[in-house]
Amino acid sequence: MLSKRIIPCLDVKDGIVVKGTNFINLREAGSAVELAERYYHEGADELVFLDITATLEKRKTLIELVKEVSKVIRIPFTVGGGISKIEDIEKLLNAGADKVSLNSSIVKNPTLISQASKSFGSQAIVVAIDSRTTGNLHKVFVKGVTEETELETIPWCKKVEELGAGEILLTSMNKDGTKSGYDIELLQYLSSILTIPIIASGGAGTKEHFFEAFNKANVDACLAASLFHYKELGISDLKNYLYQNKINVRL
Repeated sequence: MLSKRIIPCLDVKDGIVVKGTNFINLREAGSAVELAERYYHEGADELVFLDITATLEKRKTLIELVKEVSKVIRIPFTVGGGISKIEDIEKLLNAGADKVSLNSSIVKNPTLISQASKSFGSQAIVVAIDSRTTGNLHKVFVKGVTEETELETIPWCKKVEELGAGEILLTSMNKDGTKSGYDIELLQYLSSILTIPIIASGGAGTKEHFFEAFNKANVDACLAASLFHYKELGISDLKNYLYQNKINVRL
């Protein structure tokens, strides 16, 4: 059985890690390279870097950041933000990223998923989906969660799997930064209909929230940000708790 993964997320703006609530009210959390090295030594299984203000001018900055990070860690890391073509993916992978995260661009051009999967292998392609729930409806948002699309989350998850995505990073916008727990109901349903790994994102506040996501929703990985950034919860403490509660994690 594959080990369940704990993944710190670094939302990067101009090389600095930031964090907000529901994607707004951003505050600085420190240097991306320093935090990456810290999480590596603390026992993180992977890292996710998201350039939340990705523009053409900042693309070079992100490439340099990926190179710097790859020098200080020995765990897989995923990079996303502003990736719109095969050449973008190739540059990031060549700079040291192990995977890329695709989001806004694939809504307009879903074939990028299959092209990327064929070119670099599905294991290198993560589809990030920002989902907001209203009543019984789950809608997909893009462009740093500023724009609602016509897509519904569940059919979109199925579509990206069919197109060749290696895994899905699902962020519940309603839960992001609230520390009220992951969206268990949605994750539970998705894990029952998808065959590719699911990374749960948005809402982690306690060790029990991680346990719930692994135990009830059967996700493959849990992602969190501020909880780790501000040392409210240590990765080794979290993993020991999960291990003691019969969750298969790498200690």
